[in-house]
Amino acid sequence: MAIATRLRPVPAPGTPAPDRPTFLSPKQLAELFGVPPESVYQWRRKRTGPPGFRIGRHLRYDLAVVLSWVAEQTQNTGAA
Repeated sequence: MAIATRLRPVPAPGTPAPDRPTFLSPKQLAELFGVPPESVYQWRRKRTGPPGFRIGRHLRYDLAVVLSWVAEQTQNTGAA
């Protein structure tokens, strides 16, 4: 019985677990911002968007870093 109380529910596929970081693909980042995926790639080339990293050949963005980047951009522009 003690084992059953320690088990946590398994999240549905595609749902991030709360204790693990969330990484976004360029397509997911584009959907988050409501822009075309090509904009995300342009931001990376121009080094104007949130920083990303590669896992092998796959480009990923850490959601926590993206959100802090957004907060920084908001502070720099004086937007609310």
